Amino acid sequence: MDIKAQASLPVIAVAMGDPSGISPELTARILAEPDMSKAARYVVFGDYRLFQLGADDAGLTPDVRVIGEGDALPADSGKPVFVDLRNHDPADLQRGTATLAGGKAATDNFRRALRLAASGKADAVFFTPFNKAAMRFAYPGYDDEIRFVRDAIAFEGPASEFNVLDKLWNARVTSHIPLSEVAQNITQERILRALDLAEKNLRAAGFNPPRIAVAGINPHAGDGGNFGRDEIETIEPAVKTAKAKGYVVEGPFPSDTVFLRARNGDFDAVLTMYHDQGQIAMKLMGFDRGVTLIGGFPFPICTPAHGTAYEIAGKGIANLGATRAALSLAIKMASEGKAARKAA
Repeated sequence: MDIKAQASLPVIAVAMGDPSGISPELTARILAEPDMSKAARYVVFGDYRLFQLGADDAGLTPDVRVIGEGDALPADSGKPVFVDLRNHDPADLQRGTATLAGGKAATDNFRRALRLAASGKADAVFFTPFNKAAMRFAYPGYDDEIRFVRDAIAFEGPASEFNVLDKLWNARVTSHIPLSEVAQNITQERILRALDLAEKNLRAAGFNPPRIAVAGINPHAGDGGNFGRDEIETIEPAVKTAKAKGYVVEGPFPSDTVFLRARNGDFDAVLTMYHDQGQIAMKLMGFDRGVTLIGGFPFPICTPAHGTAYEIAGKGIANLGATRAALSLAIKMASEGKAARKAA
């Protein structure tokens, strides 16, 4: 690829995730993929020694340019740039175990990738899986990635996680809160905010216009008020307001059937009221291909939806499906954003 064509590609900031799991292997595998190397430019943050361990696990030798923490990023390297932070001694690696050292390395990698994107030097962020327990060891205030991103780049606007499986998306009104607190957090304002975010991010991924189904919260979507009035008094009015804004949105539908219709092509996305209402359906349909998008920030943030797979760490058998899908979505959204900025 010539220099001009290379320069036109989006830049993806890559954070290597939890070193005790399959993240080093997945990072090495994805950088060795020929189609991925042609689709974007990469700046990878991590400890190169751990990256080499992951490459050895996979039996690969990815071609990367290694630079030090304080070195300037090369303008046109022609290959992925690996910023070697040397932030986790391989001698301290405990595969299959959540550790403080692993959490520190993962949070360090992620923070630097986010700040590179926030500075305008990258168009999207991609990371291989984190372990939440390890992240909390290193960052006691860690609730989820959204909280961490807000703190890392000082962002205060609305943001949410989206689960993506092929061309089907799942958005949600509430996320990482106890089930006992869900109903009191379902308000028209929050439903509309979730629909606004979903509309914006789906369009950024190429859906024009996106077709969104809204799930109810009660069995059979309340059955006309027999099993609760949340649908009648809160969810349905929010849907009507969204329609008045021009959104292609329908509902509320019973949550036990709405994903069947969406899977069959009636909708591009389903807005659910709480975390597991959508997560269970999406993971059952394709756990090995699922993607998590963190949307609402100035740049897209993508990761595979599965975890760190401690049980197979170091075995060289990690499945690349979800990682490839997550990086592909990051590249697509970064490219769309780059084109939109150029046209503005």
